[in-house]
Amino acid sequence: MSRPSAEAYRELKAALAASLPAERLIDDPLRTLAYGTDASFYRLVPRLVVRPESEAELRVILAECRARRLPVTFRAAGTSLSGQAVTDSVLIQLGHGWRGHELLDEGRAIRLQPGVIGARANQLLAPFGRKIGPDPASINSCMIGGIAANNASGMCCGTAQNSYRTVRDIRVILADGSLLDTADPESVAAFRGTHAELLAGLERLAAETQGNAELAERIRHKYRLKNTTGYALNSLVDFSDGIEILKHLMIGSEGTLGFISAITYQTVVDEPHKAAALAFFPDMATTCRATIALKRSPVSAVELMDRAALRSVEREAGMPEVLRTLPDGAAALLIDVRGHDDADLSARMDEVQRTLEGIRTLEPVTFTRDTDRYALYWKIRKGLFPAVGAVRDTGTTVIIEDVAFPIERLDEGVLALTETFHRHGYAEAILFGHALEGNLHFVFPQGFEKPGEVERYQALMDEVAQLVGVEYGGSLKAEHGTGRNMAPYVELEWGPEAYALMWEIKALFDPENQLNPEVILSRNPTLHLENLKPLPAAHEIVDKCIECGFCEHVCPSRDLTLTPRQRIVITREVARLEALGDSAGEADAVRLASLRGGLAYHVDATCAVDGLCETQCPVGINTGDLVRDMRRRRLSQRAGLARRIGRHFDGVTRLARGSLRAAGAVNKLMGDSLMSRAARGARRLSGERVPLWTPALPGAAPVRVLGELPDAGDDPPRVVYLPSCATRMFGADRRDAGESRSVMEITLALLDRAGFAVVIPERVDSLCCGMAFRSKGQFDEAEHKGRELNRELLAASENGRYPILCDTSPCTLQMQESLDACLALHEPVTFAHDHLLSRLTIQPLQERVAVHVTCSSTRMGLGEKMIALARACASEVVVPAEVTCCGFAGDKGFSVPELNASALAGLAEQVVDCSTGYSNSRTCEIGLSQHGGIPYRSILALLDRASR
Repeated sequence: MSRPSAEAYRELKAALAASLPAERLIDDPLRTLAYGTDASFYRLVPRLVVRPESEAELRVILAECRARRLPVTFRAAGTSLSGQAVTDSVLIQLGHGWRGHELLDEGRAIRLQPGVIGARANQLLAPFGRKIGPDPASINSCMIGGIAANNASGMCCGTAQNSYRTVRDIRVILADGSLLDTADPESVAAFRGTHAELLAGLERLAAETQGNAELAERIRHKYRLKNTTGYALNSLVDFSDGIEILKHLMIGSEGTLGFISAITYQTVVDEPHKAAALAFFPDMATTCRATIALKRSPVSAVELMDRAALRSVEREAGMPEVLRTLPDGAAALLIDVRGHDDADLSARMDEVQRTLEGIRTLEPVTFTRDTDRYALYWKIRKGLFPAVGAVRDTGTTVIIEDVAFPIERLDEGVLALTETFHRHGYAEAILFGHALEGNLHFVFPQGFEKPGEVERYQALMDEVAQLVGVEYGGSLKAEHGTGRNMAPYVELEWGPEAYALMWEIKALFDPENQLNPEVILSRNPTLHLENLKPLPAAHEIVDKCIECGFCEHVCPSRDLTLTPRQRIVITREVARLEALGDSAGEADAVRLASLRGGLAYHVDATCAVDGLCETQCPVGINTGDLVRDMRRRRLSQRAGLARRIGRHFDGVTRLARGSLRAAGAVNKLMGDSLMSRAARGARRLSGERVPLWTPALPGAAPVRVLGELPDAGDDPPRVVYLPSCATRMFGADRRDAGESRSVMEITLALLDRAGFAVVIPERVDSLCCGMAFRSKGQFDEAEHKGRELNRELLAASENGRYPILCDTSPCTLQMQESLDACLALHEPVTFAHDHLLSRLTIQPLQERVAVHVTCSSTRMGLGEKMIALARACASEVVVPAEVTCCGFAGDKGFSVPELNASALAGLAEQVVDCSTGYSNSRTCEIGLSQHGGIPYRSILALLDRASR
């Protein structure tokens, strides 16, 4: 296919504008770069990014692209590692419209659209004690479309429970725009009529393959292993009917044969009782011998880790001391056993122990059922990849390859692979993997900028391909997909006869080579060495980013502007272009100017700096820290203003309360509808500078209550109560007919009922944790306010003698990170759990209530405790799915209201049957009330209602 002209893409965009809104047709330099990035080490920038929300729109896009011979690539989460989701043509990116699901047969099957995150599917199936079979390590981030299109597997599913083995039905759109739903007999019958030639071609290939005994046996051998190299040729020996062959060929086809718009999985049992043992062996040969023995035992997973892998994590916090004492050459197996009940689990553990009798270990093999210890063992295994990422040199990437050896030759293969690494100068490579399947990952840092590095990498991969694919008859890609990375080696692994079959399959489905060209099949022998992603030094906070995308699903701006990964991508590209200096050409200068022009909104203004990305990042990056530092540099001239605000903070909060009273009075005269129109008009005329008024804006808080504390009686327990500046400003939601009290009034009433004597810090109206300043990049004033607060809390608590309750979770997290360690700081959930429940009588409300776990609560690990508190107080608790940070971010709900709206899209439909919602941040509750359609209150209000 010849390279299309720029005019062809302009024509395409104009044609699509008749069917899709402009905001879903993206061709500016900033967003095409950001949205075009995936987790691989390849960089291609799409000419146009299109976001269809329905099958009808997708078919229009394919037709318009086909008319202009423009290649297309489909993208789900972009967590794939082999370059199968990048393009320099048209990128079709999934949005909100692809997140549908349907439970079937009481959870024994589930129909999923491609935009559903894998972990969400398992969340839906959990009440039935079931899960989907595929379990990739990225399941919390990757989407069903990618799981199926890559035939992704993982630690437990092996070859028996992957997508190929568990697909029941599939709904697919082919290159010609035709739609087939194998679950619909009418669709199948119609397709047999319109696509008889395609189906006949597939059936012919199957008959020829099954009649070729040598080739058929080779295919069967290859799929006894984990194998995602090339197309699923096992479909040609497993099936004879064209529909079944097509269905299974789509699995692992990486968007080169069609678009999977829905898939129905047969689900598998999720055994609830779990145990694990970390077994250490003196050498790799013994480790592999134990693996072969365990293949016949009732284990759920067996994960192998070589000595280098264990060494990479041995000094991490919480790691077992034994890791540091292991001899060179030692290796470990993480053995996971699961059962239906305790007796079943015990029986299986005993059988595993009998299996290992006679095999030498460095320590006795001991299973643990303790959930913390179990989690620690898996933390060791899952921390291996990021451990390499965290220590690599700036400017290098982390390469993770996955191969599979026949398990009976695993020990030979491991030793040969290790020798190959050392021979090519990759002594820092680590090995780990899914041992039962002979599936090994090798991870190593790799730079491509220095002379000779590309050649060194090529020599390594050439030798690995020959070793694994030819000498050992293994798989060059066991579970990560072929992509661009292994496309030049597919023929080497499979041989010319099977390779020719794959080209015939491609021609039957996509004769014009429109769908994801150069992925899986390529005539370019150096494809894997081209379009390598630059990773220049940009900022010390984010230089360790490996662009895996694990952060994206928790980011509140993910559907509005950029995600943390994408913000880092843009930051890196700006740094790269700036580093060119005077040597930059005109095109680079224009590109740099365009990127800089988009930084203010896409990177800065729409970042909530909530830190949730850090909780998902394998190398612990908080992209909010990067944005805050950008704000610090950009707003340094406002340091004087920040200082004046901080030194007169009591006056600022009084002014805020006065403004709320004035807004309330005007609203009373105008009504919500007219006031909303006027507010939007004022904001528009001001160039978006005027904060947006919303009907959920509360009235002013009655701070006088802090001076009206009741007598707590003789020698009661004491608590220091610090109302945050938000609760000192914002009172009750005036639309909430069920609660007219402010958070301060509710908290004081609850503390009084529990028998506490309340201590209010001196000068409370002047106090602030500093977060409001820190989030704006005013670090100096944030530190000043923190020191000021620290002094007052030390005095009020008598140097930590008494617990301190802050009624706002984000402020508590800020204080925990910056104030004196002797202070016993609590936000509402922990204080209620640790200090209130035992002093109150709980009578659960017979209501359905919603709970929003704030980002700060998630970062403090309080999510489960918060939900448990709500369940103790109400008969039914709803935790809306896929609502992470609300995006209000202190004042963003007023200054960038579209961030709050985007983050909470879909909330209202999930809480429609709830009476009330509860959280632990007053500003978050404003946005939740606005977009949820029900009043949101402090979680302490729920406890107050349910307690006596």
